[in-house]
Amino acid sequence: MLRPRGTLAQLLHGRANGFGALRLLLAATVVASHVFPIGWGHPDPLWYWSGGQTDLGKAAVLGFFALSGFVITGSARRLPVGRYVWHRALRIVPGVCGSLLFSAAVLMPALYWWQHGTLSGFWSRPDGPLSYLTSLGSATPTTGWDVSGVIAEGVRSGTNFDRSLNGALWSLKYELLCYLVAGLLAALGLLNRRLFVAAATLALWLLIAAGAADLPAGVPPAGGPGVALPLLGQVTFHLAAGLGLAFLLGGALRLHAERIPLDDTLALAAALVAAGAARWGGFALLGVPALVYLLFWAAARLPQRFRAVGSRTDYSYGVYIYGFPVEQAIALVGGAQFGPLGFLACALAATGLPAALSWHLVEAPALRLRSWTPGPLRRAAEREPRPASQPPSQPPEVTSS
Repeated sequence: MLRPRGTLAQLLHGRANGFGALRLLLAATVVASHVFPIGWGHPDPLWYWSGGQTDLGKAAVLGFFALSGFVITGSARRLPVGRYVWHRALRIVPGVCGSLLFSAAVLMPALYWWQHGTLSGFWSRPDGPLSYLTSLGSATPTTGWDVSGVIAEGVRSGTNFDRSLNGALWSLKYELLCYLVAGLLAALGLLNRRLFVAAATLALWLLIAAGAADLPAGVPPAGGPGVALPLLGQVTFHLAAGLGLAFLLGGALRLHAERIPLDDTLALAAALVAAGAARWGGFALLGVPALVYLLFWAAARLPQRFRAVGSRTDYSYGVYIYGFPVEQAIALVGGAQFGPLGFLACALAATGLPAALSWHLVEAPALRLRSWTPGPLRRAAEREPRPASQPPSQPPEVTSS
């Protein structure tokens, strides 16, 4: 039955939300999208159905950025800048470093042995694991990156159709860019100005609208004009705009949460708009905002039993950063023979183990360092006089690990 529910502020607070379940679903959707280009060399069905506007993976990444914008806006407003940067680094960097090390030193040697019956030559090749790991400071390890020719051999033999070891990592530099922008706005006091964030979101939407005729997808292709940024490498304007809009929409929803109704009828309308825009055009302009609203409605409307997902153990990031190399491995050993659904089942099952190990051995231990402070800074803070009274307590924050 369709009925009004309340506002975003009323229905999403603390950990009483479905963010964890949605993140896990979005990560699994990215894995499902990659089955087709890795195993068969063509995009997933949504790409064709939408006339090349988007695919399942790109739509899921947009969802990630919207949820991230909502949570990170609250974090950037709440924390001092240094602590905010420390928290963001702990959430992203250890996990991806573990994924890269696993791929280069565990997965690729095993696949090389599968191909050649020996590890002779694997470690000493110019494009070997050491070269892969030591070159990461100058480029993003996505398209074209391989280790000791393992993926290239799969492409030559017809089992693999994507040449990158971990093509899913392309979005991380854009996520870091959004984090940096949010931190800068918080440092300047602009995140506390709701109208500024709303105006920035509208300005970016209008900027995308001005060039919409040239953009074939909600998240445009990786090519096109861009700029090289320190640490992040080459950033494409089209991708930064598309993903930045989703991030800003999430942030704007956070700042105006008490005025945003979460209503079943509006959610149905948003679903129709998103589907219609994907099918007949305008996904970047109409479909993305509709998809974002639908996502937050789902976070509030998911049954209570789903709200515990991700509250203690969040495997979604691990699924995202390990899914692509695991799928490359499945394709190389002949996974395409099981068809898309069989391939996907194998991929999700096989990705679960490294994702769980990543959380328990790398990500969760790193997050326990969030409150750590270097000795000199801690002693300086202890010497500062404490205020006579504390400010009034703030309303509960939406939290996310």
